[in-house]
Amino acid sequence: MKPVFIGIASPQLSDQEKKLFQQYSPAGYILFQRNITDRLQLKKLTDDLKQNSSKNVPILIDQEGGRVARMKPPVWPAFPTAECFDILYQKAPASAIEAVRANSHALACLLQDVGINVDCMPLLDIRDPEGNNIIGDRSFGNNPEQVAALGQAALDGLENGGVCGVIKHIPGHGQAKVDSHKALPIVDSPLDILERDIKPFQRLHNAKMAMTAHVTYLEWDKENCASYSPSIIRNIIREKIGFNGLLMSDDIGMNALDGDPVTRALRVLEAGCDIALHCSGKFEEMEAILKSVGDIKPESLTALEKIKEGFTSTSDFDLDKAEDKALFDALITKRDSLLAV
Repeated sequence: MKPVFIGIASPQLSDQEKKLFQQYSPAGYILFQRNITDRLQLKKLTDDLKQNSSKNVPILIDQEGGRVARMKPPVWPAFPTAECFDILYQKAPASAIEAVRANSHALACLLQDVGINVDCMPLLDIRDPEGNNIIGDRSFGNNPEQVAALGQAALDGLENGGVCGVIKHIPGHGQAKVDSHKALPIVDSPLDILERDIKPFQRLHNAKMAMTAHVTYLEWDKENCASYSPSIIRNIIREKIGFNGLLMSDDIGMNALDGDPVTRALRVLEAGCDIALHCSGKFEEMEAILKSVGDIKPESLTALEKIKEGFTSTSDFDLDKAEDKALFDALITKRDSLLAV
């Protein structure tokens, strides 16, 4: 098995992709809007990915709510931004926590219905008024304790629906002044601010999966962004934060990183990431990466297998079943009633 989560090109798995994935066995897959047209098509695609790999292979998506949603109306309902729960927390913290839990459980129901088992959320990034809007309303707020509480509720809700969440962007993206999709953010914040920003990650250090930030923190490593930094991954993420789950990079195709795709994949893995995330769906790139990286490390495989155990212990959710549809509707009703407080 190769330590890569791979994006595919289209709404169907091509014969060329099938052969490549059968030969090299990527650790999992990630889906984007280009891969999605409707519910039946998406079910067929995830079934094909599982038949080509294994029934419990991780299939990821970014389905946060708000502007980050790959499954969109009118086929699927829109979900609120994290900021909506931040606003509610200011009035009624307990209600906000319950609303997040119900919201995330409902999200998990939709994902389970189409065969997706990993959602790349919640963000634990502390919102900063001077930070780039790439975080913005995706954040649960500017208070570390609040962000941790709402983030835990999101993880719990996803798990209740049989989906694994991913805490991101470890060790914190809120101070970044530029969008890491476009350029490398360089954070010169003092240590006390960086210590504040890692608090939610410390509180949720037992999460099963985390995604790194393509951000350079001058106080921690002047030469390398977190995804490329052995010292940040070892000293900050693994030791100071205490995260021992599966650590994946953010997309190695983002402009924050330098080097060709193979170099980028090798560098994040050499730095200490368990998995390199490659999202573009460009066949030549994925082929070169899968040929170049070694097999997944034993400790990474152990972390991956723990995640898969959660997939096999949950039953499939089907919105065509009356009882499953009733559960989904009840969760939405609960969330909306709490948000209306």
